[in-house]
Amino acid sequence: MPEAIDICPKKDGGVMKEIIQEGIGVETPTPGSNVKVHYTGTLLDGSKFDSSRDRDRPFEFNLGKGSVIKAWDIGVATMRKGERAILTCAPQYAYGESGSPPAIPPNSTLKFDVEVLDWTGEDLSPKKDGGIERIQITPGEGYANPNDGALVQVHLTGKFGDKVFEDRDVSFNVGEGSEENILKGVEIALESFKRGETSKLIIKPQYAFGAKGSDELGIPPNATLEYIVTLKNFEKSKESWALNDEEKVQQAKLFKEKGTHYFKEQKYQLAIKMYKKIVDYLKEDGENIKKAGDESRSLLLSAHLNMSLCYLKIEEFFEARNEAANSLKIDPNNEKALFRHGKALLELGEPILASGAFQKCLQIDPNNSAAKQQNMLCLKRMKAQLQQEKRIYANMFDKFAKMDTQREEFEMKKQPNVMSSVGEWGAEDREREPSEFERENPDILLLNKTGDFKDM
Repeated sequence: MPEAIDICPKKDGGVMKEIIQEGIGVETPTPGSNVKVHYTGTLLDGSKFDSSRDRDRPFEFNLGKGSVIKAWDIGVATMRKGERAILTCAPQYAYGESGSPPAIPPNSTLKFDVEVLDWTGEDLSPKKDGGIERIQITPGEGYANPNDGALVQVHLTGKFGDKVFEDRDVSFNVGEGSEENILKGVEIALESFKRGETSKLIIKPQYAFGAKGSDELGIPPNATLEYIVTLKNFEKSKESWALNDEEKVQQAKLFKEKGTHYFKEQKYQLAIKMYKKIVDYLKEDGENIKKAGDESRSLLLSAHLNMSLCYLKIEEFFEARNEAANSLKIDPNNEKALFRHGKALLELGEPILASGAFQKCLQIDPNNSAAKQQNMLCLKRMKAQLQQEKRIYANMFDKFAKMDTQREEFEMKKQPNVMSSVGEWGAEDREREPSEFERENPDILLLNKTGDFKDM
């Protein structure tokens, strides 16, 4: 049986490993991996304090994220799938001076019998749906990661099965990668990379080419792809809090230019992203718009106006209405904002409110033919709505009248019919039993209220 070896980075004997069952393959779990293990923990005297085997339920944790004791992060990272080993952990790599009452006394050296059952790469997907899995090949350096807008230099190798469909160096701004045909999954993953890192990414369809696939690259629908990505270098985009007021305005101007470019290219989602950045960078001015400088007000107005137009183009009318409303907060008499507000309201089935917006446009410019046309459409839809409401109410009243008639008929049926059942008295309609004469002559049994015969 192999002897225990010191696997501590400091080589201070803090974590000793003794393999008692060899694993398969050569790969070991990398930082961030979700690892599934069985274990039994004992003190040096052999007394057991915990065991997943006794519970018959494997233990799972994210490697290298501080969710377990240091000795486990160090030791499990050296183990292959199926490997079983004894990890002897000095107090400073276990529970230290405090221990873990009541089972583990202070300053305890612990032994763990650990078996690695399986692992998956780190899940980088925003929804934690396993759509972007990272398996590190070469760790990066430092602590910084690219942020949204950072200029990155990367090398990409994309594979589907055994086929390499792309292998290239490329530079782009994170968040605008579609300009260079960068997959959404790659962009998202890069924000977790460090400089110099190389990792394998397994990207599910929802973050790749989806249900359409790519005929150009020979990728079928709903394909899961594998990428080897190296982040060679990056320059972080400056966060708004790191800029002074003048720098924020200059940055907002740059975003406006980019947004206009993407709008002309009909890349409306990218354009919206740029316009949103203007609002983010000028957020403080946006919250205190009356105190904002003229240039900031102008940039914010343009951002909301242009977002409203983009949302109209992609038929997201709630957002279009909201952005037009944000524009009107800055300039209540802005003709474009009024028109786009009216257009969104009309598409949302609010012709009365929409007509009000178009009429305000016409007050500003009576010759605005587009506003006239849209207002006429509003009136037409209002008329159609009114006619529909009349039909609905007419049907409703007819239904109620029919119900009343049916109710009356039902009540009438409960009453005695004196025309067809003369002399067939119910107990509730007489004060005495009929006489023998009355029973012999039922057809002439017409009594007045005194009980005397009438009109014999």
